Amino acid sequence: MRTTDRLWLTAAWLIAAVAVLPVLALLWSALQGSPGLWSHLAEHVLPHALGTTLTLLLGVGTLSALVGTGCAWLVSAYEFPGRRSLSWMLLLPLAVPTYIVAFAYLDLLHPLGPVQALLRDWLGYDSPRQWRLPDMRTLPTCIALLGLVLYPYVYLSVRAMFLTQASSLIEAARSLGVGGAGLFFRVALPLARPAIAVGLALVLLETLNDIGASEFLGVKTLTVTIYSTWITRGDLPGAAQLALAMLAAVLLVLAIERYGRRRQRYAVVLRPRPLAAERLHGLPAALATLACALPVLLGFAAPTLFLASESVQRWQGAGVSAQLWASAWNSLLIAVTVTVCAVVAGLVLAYALRLAQLRRRPRLAQMALRAGSLGYALPGTVLAIGLLTPVAAVDSASSALADLLGWASPVLLMGSFAVLVLACMLRFLAIASGGIEAGLTRVPISLDQAARSLGAGPARGLWQLHMPLLRPALASAALLIFVDTMKELPATLLLRPLNVDTLATWLYAEAARGTYEEGAVAALLIVLVGLPAVALLARLGLRDRPVASRPRAEQNVPAVPAVLPAVER
Repeated sequence: MRTTDRLWLTAAWLIAAVAVLPVLALLWSALQGSPGLWSHLAEHVLPHALGTTLTLLLGVGTLSALVGTGCAWLVSAYEFPGRRSLSWMLLLPLAVPTYIVAFAYLDLLHPLGPVQALLRDWLGYDSPRQWRLPDMRTLPTCIALLGLVLYPYVYLSVRAMFLTQASSLIEAARSLGVGGAGLFFRVALPLARPAIAVGLALVLLETLNDIGASEFLGVKTLTVTIYSTWITRGDLPGAAQLALAMLAAVLLVLAIERYGRRRQRYAVVLRPRPLAAERLHGLPAALATLACALPVLLGFAAPTLFLASESVQRWQGAGVSAQLWASAWNSLLIAVTVTVCAVVAGLVLAYALRLAQLRRRPRLAQMALRAGSLGYALPGTVLAIGLLTPVAAVDSASSALADLLGWASPVLLMGSFAVLVLACMLRFLAIASGGIEAGLTRVPISLDQAARSLGAGPARGLWQLHMPLLRPALASAALLIFVDTMKELPATLLLRPLNVDTLATWLYAEAARGTYEEGAVAALLIVLVGLPAVALLARLGLRDRPVASRPRAEQNVPAVPAVLPAVER
């Protein structure tokens, strides 16, 4: 093995070690708690939080699968008014974080809000005391709102599968007389199971990571319980024990997803042919348009338009405070730093694997890549608590060294931007490494061999050969990491420096106080930042195909975008 190759592999393993460190620290912190503490948590706290979390996962997963799969089938198999626009608009809810949707609907459906005021005016009532809607701070409401925001993960993967792999089989079934519901349930749905499983795994991971929407709606999930155990009670060992329980829930979700399709095998179509759309008329066409438009209206249009209206009123009335602009600058600074660090680390992991494949010894590099991608499976709250122990150890060691040298004791990491950047980098490293690895797989290995034969080392080969070819993968991964960092709430809420806010934490504080004026401005800014990532996903993953009435030419249609973080590899 060349020395330079060994350096790349060593750097990859160092990154992987840092990614695994929070899990090991969680185990250590949990062991510091007394057995009596765990028995108390297991008896009084964990059953309710775990039951609520499992119910939330079941409800959100079911709703996301129904909406995502149903809409993907409609826009893939049928032609109806608005289908072409709705096919990409169905991704728009991804631009709105879950806590912002909850924030918007809490104000929109408040007893004194515009919806209930309009209903009372129609019904002839004068005040909320005479008539009001039931309180929306319930578990079913949380399930509905999260499902309306997260279904695009299922929609994207299932639609890409219908565009690439299922057309010939579906058209064969049509030629045999299978149509309507039978075509969907007997042919399309079994073919879509792997894509549904991948999308659902991402939906459930995002549901577990949520803290803002659940807390706004009064739902006591495991994530909310961990946060309150640490922040409110100051009980780090108890929070670590609960975090391990959540980590077990994450592993259970992934194991169920993998077990459900353990015996299934699917052929890959090398030259996929677009699926011919069957044109709908009359009432079926109107129902198809309505079914695809409702998720966009409820999951994106309604909350975004309401936030825009509230923001304009705030701007015209009292303006925007300097503190909010400072929070926006903090968000921008953190997001840019995290993006650069994550892309560089992901490049190291992916290129180390490429060099190992060139030597035909990829096992160690593959293990490093998988370990480095572990952070995406860790909810932000779990990752933040896992980083506390090693960060405290580094600060303690630096203080001991300073005392030995007679210097003032520094606090290097705790309560600094560095820890927050590290947490977000580990959280989204899978996006960078997965996207870059997918980009590298499209480059023939023979090009690397030719570069080696001409005397080019790994660094020169990366810079002159791969970097020009990796620009699309690097750009898409960087954009998604930037947007996800701007939206990240749990890790930012727990690890931010004192008296420092981001747009996400500013919105959280405004909602916690029940003041929505400047919170609407912060929420709208986050939504506007998320729109470019949605446009990128629509461009990469949902390239449209001709309608059945037009000539159909064989073409290579892209599969699920590589920029989506891989749940398993």
